[in-house]
Amino acid sequence: MSVQQKLAELGLELPTPPQPLGSYTAVSETGNLLFVSGQVPLSNGKMAYTGRVGDTLTLEQGRKAAQLAALNALAQISRHLGGFERLHHIVRVEGHVSSADGFFDQPAVVDGASDLFAAVLGDKAGHARSAFSHSQGPANAAVVIVVIAEIVPA
Repeated sequence: MSVQQKLAELGLELPTPPQPLGSYTAVSETGNLLFVSGQVPLSNGKMAYTGRVGDTLTLEQGRKAAQLAALNALAQISRHLGGFERLHHIVRVEGHVSSADGFFDQPAVVDGASDLFAAVLGDKAGHARSAFSHSQGPANAAVVIVVIAEIVPA
């Protein structure tokens, strides 16, 4: 089953890949590695989840923000590679969570991204991961997801 079919089965679709928020490229390829710049929970050009998890957002909203950021990462990968045929697997995921003081469940928030990758990529989704806490995200984004993937060279 294709990534698109798995997304449809989950009631999801790949968004239009967002433009970078600054002076950098969304994706950089070197050798057999693909580096996807931090993706935020943008939907239709607007930040869908803003604020701090554990304050203005619940854990579940944080998970949904991570899932949306992961969808944007997949959209970036698909655009850069022209699909998912060259994607070997996700190597590493970093989750940066804008968190309230005293909120310590960042790994559970970032599970929103990891669970999405597992659901749509299957055995290509296994990855190492780190979850970080920040007082505020860029453009007040609740979550930023960074991905490194191994690809089959062109």
